[in-house]
Amino acid sequence: MKKLCFGIMLATLSTASAAEAAQIKVLCSNGIKAVVEDLVPQFELATGHKVVLTFEPSTQLKKRIDAGEPFDLTVLTPALIDSAIKEGKIASDSRTVLARSGLGLSIRAGARKPDVGTVDAFKRALVAAKSITYAQQGASAAPFEALVEKLGIAAQLKPKYLLRDTAAQVGEAVASGTVELGVAPVSEILPVKGVERVGAFPADVQSYVVMVAGVSASAKEKDAARNLIAFLTAPANLSVIKAKGMER
Repeated sequence: MKKLCFGIMLATLSTASAAEAAQIKVLCSNGIKAVVEDLVPQFELATGHKVVLTFEPSTQLKKRIDAGEPFDLTVLTPALIDSAIKEGKIASDSRTVLARSGLGLSIRAGARKPDVGTVDAFKRALVAAKSITYAQQGASAAPFEALVEKLGIAAQLKPKYLLRDTAAQVGEAVASGTVELGVAPVSEILPVKGVERVGAFPADVQSYVVMVAGVSASAKEKDAARNLIAFLTAPANLSVIKAKGMER
């Protein structure tokens, strides 16, 4: 039944767009990159549309939007999407939550994994680490900084920080052995070669990075952009979202 429904959805999208293929410009947060890279080719095949993707941290994408860069669809964190809606840059009725990812720790592939199964074990692992990195411009920075303050270990961890600008740079630093522990959304840990996920943060202290889509108020391809959102949120694609370390 799921496959049948998925087929009907693809047929509907294809029929709706057969008359004129569109080029959809998407400014997309790195937080959902793995999901989008998997699903967009399927969308293009089904519809004939071309999706032009730009991946960066949400904060950097918002700066591009504020500078007047044209786009059809963007995926950002909730606060930035809501800000863009208030500023009249995103159509309010297009706001759609796509998925969320919990924060996790990464370590170089083959290295000994510390226990992070409980809050106390998690604290010990952070304090015992020789070095820690996270993306200063990424969505995980603020919740992680707030968490270590709450846990009372911020002063102990600060001298260990070797921060990077993006989650990709965090992965590279951990994979090379330059930094012992990396902090990032699980969805940005799993695709990185040379690293392994230690584990997600314990449930009692977990924070989620939520990815929200919105169509530009001045989008050239409004309908095609909305079709792309519908495709990304289709129930049949939930398995891809889960496989990439995210959830609805």
